[in-house]
Amino acid sequence: MKDEYDFSQGRRGAVIHQPGKTRITIYIDNDVLETFRQEAEASGSGYQTRINQALREYLAKSRMPLDESTLRRVVREELERAGQG
Repeated sequence: MKDEYDFSQGRRGAVIHQPGKTRITIYIDNDVLETFRQEAEASGSGYQTRINQALREYLAKSRMPLDESTLRRVVREELERAGQG
């Protein structure tokens, strides 16, 4: 180990750039974060990976294609609200 190191050419930021990922800062409730950390430790993955997976699952569910039965239900509800059902 050297007695001194020259950091004059150093740059702040991630040591290894992750293609396809963006570094952000967000506030997450302590209990939520602790749950993700515990789950990550139990599964052997990182908590940020677990959070990313949870967000992907949420987005996939919210983008579900509209099926016929859902469309019929929505149309019935709207017609009833409009007084035509």
